[in-house]
Amino acid sequence: MFYIKTRPVAYSILCLILAALAIEVGGAQTPALPGLRVSENRRFLVTAQGEPFFWLGDTAWELFHRLNREEAEMYLKNRAQKGFTVIQAVALAELDGLNTPNAYGHRPLINNDPLKPDVKEGGQNDYWDHVDFIINKAGELGLRVGLLPTWGDKWQTTRGGRGPVVFNAENARGFGEWMGRRYRDAPVIWILGGDRNIYSEQDRAIIEAMARGLRRGDGGAHLITFHPRGPGRSSDYFHNADWLDFNMSQSSHAARDHDNGLFTAHDYALDPVKPTLDGEPRYEHIPVGFYLQGVSRHLRFDDYDVRQAAYWSMLAGACGHTYGNNNIWQMWAPGREPVIDANVAWREALDHPGALQMGIVRRLFESRPFTRLAPYDAMIVDGPRAGGAKVRAALADDGSFAFVYSPRGEPFTLRLDAVKTIERVNAWWFDPRYGNAVMIHTGDNAALQTFTPPGRGRGQDWILVLDDSAKKFPAPGKKER
Repeated sequence: MFYIKTRPVAYSILCLILAALAIEVGGAQTPALPGLRVSENRRFLVTAQGEPFFWLGDTAWELFHRLNREEAEMYLKNRAQKGFTVIQAVALAELDGLNTPNAYGHRPLINNDPLKPDVKEGGQNDYWDHVDFIINKAGELGLRVGLLPTWGDKWQTTRGGRGPVVFNAENARGFGEWMGRRYRDAPVIWILGGDRNIYSEQDRAIIEAMARGLRRGDGGAHLITFHPRGPGRSSDYFHNADWLDFNMSQSSHAARDHDNGLFTAHDYALDPVKPTLDGEPRYEHIPVGFYLQGVSRHLRFDDYDVRQAAYWSMLAGACGHTYGNNNIWQMWAPGREPVIDANVAWREALDHPGALQMGIVRRLFESRPFTRLAPYDAMIVDGPRAGGAKVRAALADDGSFAFVYSPRGEPFTLRLDAVKTIERVNAWWFDPRYGNAVMIHTGDNAALQTFTPPGRGRGQDWILVLDDSAKKFPAPGKKER
């Protein structure tokens, strides 16, 4: 079962007896989600049983700190219904997460000492009880929590941040071990860093120590990655670290048409091979380039921007993708001070179109054996190769199917013999806005062919799906056989 806080012996014995009799105590006890590991080809994440796992993340950094239990459950249900699989949230949160209490008036640490988590007897009496509740509820809904033990401003303010800095290498290891023990059996993935890069040996020592503490505490039960400051890559600091199971980039929020696929392609080419993904691309509804001087804050990223980032990164070799919304990461509501010009209540922002379309990304990839995909731009012989219209392609390792993304609906020419078949090749247009697929042609895989998407211009992005007809794949976006 998921983690349940230690209680007095008598109560624990009673719980075990009632559980054996299948009697509910404070809600049903849900079997734990299977653990995750890196796939055999080192490119993707899979369950302990080897089933493909598609990371579809949402950045809910302030989830534990700002929402009450009813609000958190509503948020999690919304994300589960939309097809998200990972909720990225922070235990020691950014927005004065040490000194401003959570929704129940609780703070996480005694005297802001990482070696003194404020834990009290009972199931609803401290900050960590609330974290437990949310993580357990996520697991019941089939979600995993990408759990950051702390935001980066608690261990470094070199390049900005609120602080206070409370970590050093000694207490980082102890806090990591405590977190690892507490959530050893919980559906979590560890994310270190918290929007910071490594600028000194002291920085490196703190992160290394926390990683070692987590490993000691959870016995290696969970994967670990690192969330850098944007634009940045975990691989620049920790690619060869034995505790870093997969890489994470933050392509960030500087400009439209910023090619985040280049971040993924960089990591994809590294040795040793490790999975990689964009853990913080441009957020829906955040001002474009908000941190750049002289830039207007009136232009905001929209659903097209987040789709473009998702497909560019996935076809460059990512093992999944993270979505974000400027109003949701901070759980903004009227009456709260907005950060980075948040202006839509988080409840309303939950249903912004980009969030709905992220579920479509997952459905498309899961309609094929996506862990066979590898970037293969060599099949593109003509078409935009740079800028916002840049076309990207990925091909299955057995040649049985391919995805080709045209962000502006520009025509492109392909080598059709990249798709291997003893029969014919099915060609489909897939609409990433609504998830509709239309078969446009069945023919030979000989020579070259030019494809012209149904629409053209900004917001008219399309995916061409090519299949070996002998494989009898379902329509793109539909459940695989």
